[in-house]
Formats: sequence, C-alpha cells, structure tokens
Amino acid sequence: MAIKIGKKIKGYSVNQPDDKNRHDSSVAVAPVVTTAEVIQMHERVERPEVLVGATYKIKSPLFEHALYVTINDIVLNQGTEHELRRPFEIFINSKNMDHFQWIVALTRIMSAVFRKGGDVTFLVEELKAVFDPRGGYFKAGGVYMNSIVAELGAVIEAHLRMIGMLHDPDLDPEQRQLIAEKRAAYEARAKKTAGPSSKNSGAAPSDSAADNTGGESFPASATLCNKCNTKASILMDGCATCLNCGYSKCG
Repeated sequence: MAIKIGKKIKGYSVNQPDDKNRHDSSVAVAPVVTTAEVIQMHERVERPEVLVGATYKIKSPLFEHALYVTINDIVLNQGTEHELRRPFEIFINSKNMDHFQWIVALTRIMSAVFRKGGDVTFLVEELKAVFDPRGGYFKAGGVYMNSIVAELGAVIEAHLRMIGMLHDPDLDPEQRQLIAEKRAAYEARAKKTAGPSSKNSGAAPSDSAADNTGGESFPASATLCNKCNTKASILMDGCATCLNCGYSKCG
C-alpha cells in the first residue's frame, strides 16, 4: 500500500527486523562524569569577602615595640580533594613608625608575589639572607637572626609549613637516638667535671646548665650551629654536633 508523504523529508533510516531485540540486549553506557576544573593560584583569582589567616609577634631588641605580622590565606577548591590553602596577602603593624615606608613597600611586594601564584617559597631564603650591618641578635630559644627582615622570613617559613607548602625533613629514629645519647653523655661528663664541690659552695652552674631562653633548652656552653642558627652545637669526641638538627662536621 502506497503512503503519500505530504511533508519535506529531513532524514531517514532503515529498520531491520532484529533492531528491537538488539536494542533491548545492548549494554547500558555509563554516563560521562565531568569533573570541575582545578583552580590554581594566579593573579586573576578575585579576593573573597573572608580570608583565613594567622598573626605572628616579632619582639626584637632592635625595636622598642613589637611587630605583628598577619598573613591571610585563600582556600582554593574548597570541599574537594584538591583543596589548597595558599597565602594571599600580608600586613605588618607596629607602634614603631620609624620604618613605616619600607614595611609598607615590602608587604605590598610580597602580597603581589603571593597573588601571582606558583612557588613562592623562594621568599623565605631571600629574606633570611638579609644581614643587618649593625649585627644580628638571638631570639627566644637561642636562634640567631641576621636581621629583623631575616626574622620576617622565618615567620613566613613557619606559616608556609603550617599550610603545607613547606615540609621539614624529619629526623630518622636513629638520628634522634644518637642526638639523645650524645646529649646525655655530654651532660654526664659536665656533671662529673664539676664535682660535688660546686653544689656545696653555691658556685655558678657548670656547662650542664641549660640555656633557658625559651623553647627547648640546650647546654649553656653550646655554640651556634651553622645549619639551623641555633645555639645547640656541642663538642663531643673532637667533633661539633648540633643537638637541635643533628648536623655534624664529621658527617
């Protein structure tokens, strides 16, 4: 029987007798799951209304008043497995206005570097390498700082470690045990050298006295370690060994 087509033909297909059965037995195709684009830090990322951050206090003998360093972070890809926390801006506040110009300039430059994205950890080494021509100072814990700018670099280093951009190489259990043994042997030798007379005479503490400047204590006679800048290096068996980081000139 002929069928008259009154409309314009836009397409056609030929049906086979077994098309229906083949369609029913076909394996269902899994839907394509589209994943959201992972956002990396770059200069076009807009500042959100709220940022998370931390404030650090720097008390230097070079300044009468303390410096308060605030570093705010942006959280990228929040709630996903690609969540990242990256520094976005930095501010420094203080009652001391003598160095206001260079502090504002430095914080603006560092904030611009943060927003640029990429590896910003190079700022740590650049700042820590700045020396004060008048000489540095020891902060709490016996750590030597080359300058106030170097301590600012140490603050940024601590913050980058906190958010996971920098990682400290952990000491092996064997290294920790060796450091503990050397420290115990050093203190035992110092007590033996001092003898019981120093206790009875009320004399000044011997080399076994700790440097209680804050943080972990080290022997008062310890010298500055060339690696971690901490007064924790002692002489054992003719070899200088750091009780803080384990560095030794003898390998």
